[in-house]
Amino acid sequence: MVCEFLYGLAIGKNTYQLNDAISSLSQGLLSQAILFCLFFFQIGAYELLYLHIGATSFTHFWESWYGWIGAFFIYDFLDYWLHRISHQSALLWGSHVVHHQSQLFNFSTALRQESFFPIIACFFFAVMALLGIPPYQFVLIGLFVLIYQFWIHTEHIGKLGWFDSLFSSPSNHRVHHAINGEYIDKNFGAVLIIWDRIFGTYQEERTTCIYGTQTPLNSWNPLWALGSVFVNLYKKSRNYPELATKLKIFLKNPAWKPHDQEIENAEVVTNAFLNYSPPLTGSRKWAVVIIFSMTTLISIYFFITVDQYTYFDKVMCMVVISISLYSAGFFMGPKKNPN
Repeated sequence: MVCEFLYGLAIGKNTYQLNDAISSLSQGLLSQAILFCLFFFQIGAYELLYLHIGATSFTHFWESWYGWIGAFFIYDFLDYWLHRISHQSALLWGSHVVHHQSQLFNFSTALRQESFFPIIACFFFAVMALLGIPPYQFVLIGLFVLIYQFWIHTEHIGKLGWFDSLFSSPSNHRVHHAINGEYIDKNFGAVLIIWDRIFGTYQEERTTCIYGTQTPLNSWNPLWALGSVFVNLYKKSRNYPELATKLKIFLKNPAWKPHDQEIENAEVVTNAFLNYSPPLTGSRKWAVVIIFSMTTLISIYFFITVDQYTYFDKVMCMVVISISLYSAGFFMGPKKNPN
């Protein structure tokens, strides 16, 4: 991140803003704190399925060099569909949206991780457990995919020729994060872009990308970022008494409207393309930097020593981190004028 920031300054194309970077990094810290409280969904459920009903007799096959390659292809294929459905179902979008809320695109965006996504992901990747792919292999492949996706979150790497045709690249992933009409719901591939080509969701980068979400968050509150879609879905569902309609609101496309004949592909509000960046100066700026720095140190200590804590201790640490990050977000927000 530091190298990308300095390089951007050197070439006159800085892609960072302090408030946006802190917001993205806050989501990264918060997601890790929450994940320690959801460890069962992260690996526990997978291990249970593997041990009790998984095809463990095939374990030796998966541990061969060609088995590793096959397991990677299965993981990447399942990840494609998980990612795609998470954009096309309102409830799943609520869990994934936090990764897309930044209106900038840089390495800090890659760290803007979803907090509740493992709950959904464990159901998709259960297939690998049933096929007898060992838990350690699942974790290592998942870690590789996660690390791979870091470098593709940048505007400083252009098109890469043949590489763009086969793999998820910075160019391909810029399209995925963009809210330009022609770029909506495109390029879901994690490592391989071939799934998008096969299933018709590939789009080449041709025009300048505009980032964010079609309904902009317009807030630095990390807790609102996590829950805003769920709250809005609940409010929307209250307007309709029919249970079937309520379920459709949560399960259908995020842009679906009850009683409409068609799904709207892009319900864009008028200020979706405006950059949200309230002035951050003076004492408020220093307060944000100090609060975020202290929270980062506390979080790192918690992550390193997490095995020493009871589950209740983990929850309380998560609460403390959440409150601290909320405080930083509060000071980054617009300054209210006294009446």
